[in-house]
Amino acid sequence: MMFDPKSRAWILPSLCLISLLIFLEVDGGPVPMTLLESAVVKGAVCLDGSPPAYHLSPGSGSGVNNWLVHMEGGGWCRNVEECVERKGNFRGSSKFMKPLSFSGILGDNQKANPDFYNWNRIKIRYCDGSSFTGDVEAVDPATNLHYRGASVWRAIIDDLLAKGMDKAQNALLSGCSAGGLASILHCDNFRSLLPASAKVKCFSDAGYFIDAKDISGAASVKSLYTDVVNLHGSAKNLPPSCTSRQTPSMCFFPQYVVPTMSTPLFVLNAAYDAWQIRNILAPSSADPGKAWAECKLDIKSCSSSQLETLQGYRSQFLQALPTSSSTGTFILSCHAHCQSGDQSTWRAVDSPMIENTTIAQAVGDWYYDRSAVRKIDCAYPCNSSCRNIDND
Repeated sequence: MMFDPKSRAWILPSLCLISLLIFLEVDGGPVPMTLLESAVVKGAVCLDGSPPAYHLSPGSGSGVNNWLVHMEGGGWCRNVEECVERKGNFRGSSKFMKPLSFSGILGDNQKANPDFYNWNRIKIRYCDGSSFTGDVEAVDPATNLHYRGASVWRAIIDDLLAKGMDKAQNALLSGCSAGGLASILHCDNFRSLLPASAKVKCFSDAGYFIDAKDISGAASVKSLYTDVVNLHGSAKNLPPSCTSRQTPSMCFFPQYVVPTMSTPLFVLNAAYDAWQIRNILAPSSADPGKAWAECKLDIKSCSSSQLETLQGYRSQFLQALPTSSSTGTFILSCHAHCQSGDQSTWRAVDSPMIENTTIAQAVGDWYYDRSAVRKIDCAYPCNSSCRNIDND
């Protein structure tokens, strides 16, 4: 950095600036939102009855017949009260949604996103609270809640098929958090809707929620998923390859679904996932004294005993991972949640890495079969490239 005496300001040398621009995506501006009004008559609506929505940035050149479908995350609503609350924001109503800018895996800059930049890139908005699995016909007039997540997903996929995805040569179904879980739950069905000749794979970012007890010994997350499945009528829309072996609520856990899948999957997750630590390992119900309050927000604030508990959770997480050779894995030791949708963590000069490999490189190598990718990071705090980016 140099000082310019004329402007009395600090400036970057041109070579440094060029170096930075190689890794920083040029913002192409907001991507328009498509409100799928035609879906309303089919009952495919958000929690409040408003039309579902998605954002599409068309492909170009060699990517014109390639499709990246990314599902937004945002947790779940397990009871009427929680779902009613969502009706008043973009998590339950398209009335509150606005255009978005794409970045990370959805970005359109070749240097920042070399493997997917010119694909048709879609972000499906999440407004049903069930990871796109809900299916209840009746609507209580007292709440006007519509549990129609599965219909929303299918209506948007049908619209994309009609817009050219039925001719896809390459396709990747992805998602973050609750959307990352949805990319697993809908993976094989997505594959069945595309041409048999297409190369189709799925990618889950921070969606590998595990079946684990909380610090009090209670099965809090199992209770959560049971409530979600029952409220939303999700059972009929969970993978039959899993529900034929497990009770439906157990098929909200990827560790019981993935071994039954036939479509290749890539799992990107933090071993110390910020959402899982806050809500599976140490939910408020299991920590009335708030002993974990600071540790949950910043892993550097954890006591030695809390770190020992976190290392135990990491071990459980690693044991729950799939072992199939077709499954790619990239498990960081970061305290993070969702890393593919932001350029700073997807591919930048200071992105988190494992063995000098960025997330973008790992996913691209796996998708295009350039190499098998099964990278498991060392235990915290060994990886200096990690950031504390809790963006749930």
